[in-house]
Amino acid sequence: MKKTATFPMRYSAYALSIAGFAISLALSVWTGEGFWAPAVFGALAGIGTVDLLQRKHTINRNYPILGNVRYFLESIGPEIRQYFIQSDTEERPFSREQRAVVYQRAKNVLDKRPFGSQLDMYSESFEWMNHSLTPTHLDDSDFRIRIGKQCSKPYSASVFNISAMSFGSLSANAILSLNAGAKLGGFYHDTGEGSISRYHRQPGGDLVWEIGSGYFGCRHEDGSFNPEIFQKNAVVDQVKMIELKLSQGAKPGHGGILPGAKVTREIAEARGVAPGEDCISPSSHSAFSTPIELLEFIDYLRELSGGKPVGFKLAIGHPWEWFGIVKAMLETGRRPDFIVVDGGEGGTGAAPLEFINRLGMPMTEALLIVHNTLVGTNLREDIAIGAAGKITSAFNIARAMALGADWCNAARGYMFALGCIQSLNCHTGRCPTGVATQDPRRGSKLDVGDKSQRVYNFHKNTLDALKNLLEASGLKHPSELGPEHVVRRVSETEAQSYLDLFPFLEPGALLQESKTGLSVFDKYWDTARADTFEPPQFILKLRETKLR
Repeated sequence: MKKTATFPMRYSAYALSIAGFAISLALSVWTGEGFWAPAVFGALAGIGTVDLLQRKHTINRNYPILGNVRYFLESIGPEIRQYFIQSDTEERPFSREQRAVVYQRAKNVLDKRPFGSQLDMYSESFEWMNHSLTPTHLDDSDFRIRIGKQCSKPYSASVFNISAMSFGSLSANAILSLNAGAKLGGFYHDTGEGSISRYHRQPGGDLVWEIGSGYFGCRHEDGSFNPEIFQKNAVVDQVKMIELKLSQGAKPGHGGILPGAKVTREIAEARGVAPGEDCISPSSHSAFSTPIELLEFIDYLRELSGGKPVGFKLAIGHPWEWFGIVKAMLETGRRPDFIVVDGGEGGTGAAPLEFINRLGMPMTEALLIVHNTLVGTNLREDIAIGAAGKITSAFNIARAMALGADWCNAARGYMFALGCIQSLNCHTGRCPTGVATQDPRRGSKLDVGDKSQRVYNFHKNTLDALKNLLEASGLKHPSELGPEHVVRRVSETEAQSYLDLFPFLEPGALLQESKTGLSVFDKYWDTARADTFEPPQFILKLRETKLR
């Protein structure tokens, strides 16, 4: 195809800027007036010249000056959608309504709504709680669950706590605010795998120390577990429980790296690494490699900590791996004190798109399989279950507890309480609110006194809302919540309670020789092993061929 001989219209903006520069410059010289017009046209002409000469962006070469408008509009697309296009109830990933109720409760202002619900109550998946004609009256909303009943130092935890977010992911002032708020409200603050920093210690709020595969805060120089350093930190009174992270919902089965350029002296101090060196979290642990070894390691940590509750956090993946851990409990008699189920909808950790969207079991299914397995092996009363995954309201808490959880954790909910506006810049270091950044110029603008009070308010007002739900349902404590209390619409003409919608195993069902009728258990339970995380033989054979 031949090139056209006419002047391309797509160069019009560039041509006009050159013409405008020449004409305005001549007029400015002739009249002696200001040179602002030549400066503007000259800048545009310069941009157009650069666009034509560069080779990185074809659009800019074909559309000098105008191509930059396209890239600018694309860069602010998320903000345009969030503030002007999305409805109040559209979750991307949290709706404006969800964020608004957190902001209002955090600021301790009116959180009531007029004129009825904006939700479509006749759409599939709409959920609600059933109320009672004989409501109860509760004097207090400080609901608690005892964790580590067999430990010498059990912990009485709030049913709503701060989920794992590390110093290094969040700013110093954000960590200070979260822990100070936790101290005010008497709930716990999970350290995240970045270990215990000076900003966790300073306010004195209860801590759950999360230990990941990098063993930050308790490691040798080669990255292996160091029992002496672990014991030194674990016996500190502020540390109430130890949480071993097997995987997390945002990026299950994925390691991580904090580049050396971001490893400041304070981060290095908390993690036990050298400043300026890459901080690596392997994808798996080096202290154990089988389910039995995992439980032995948990017992070892409990002993070193002086009898504090020790458990693990995981996102459910291959069912035989989870079943292998439970079989190891049955064979050895060893137990974790708690398990935190992290749903695939978890999101504070920056991760590849495929991991965020398509890897890991969502919280509902994950919580059900963990709860059912422990019930089916008569272990449920020995092990407490926590749940995390997009929890921002009292109904979210009630829903998770109806599915089997004993308590709930939230990460992004408490970030909203700190002032997060969901700008989706967590991984860039350019958080506009100073929450998810290590830039001291940004983080220092977050006022600790104000934000810690908001964290406290959000916790208290959310539990007050939970108390109101319980009263309306005729209940006295969140532990009484069960699948019979929550209903889901499955079509325009049918709704079912969780009790009818989801399968629940009878106590001891997995200890019987008969089948349960649930495919995940009937297919994988018998073949899972306590001495290995390896897949069953029939799965290995399937991997050898495409003939299914």
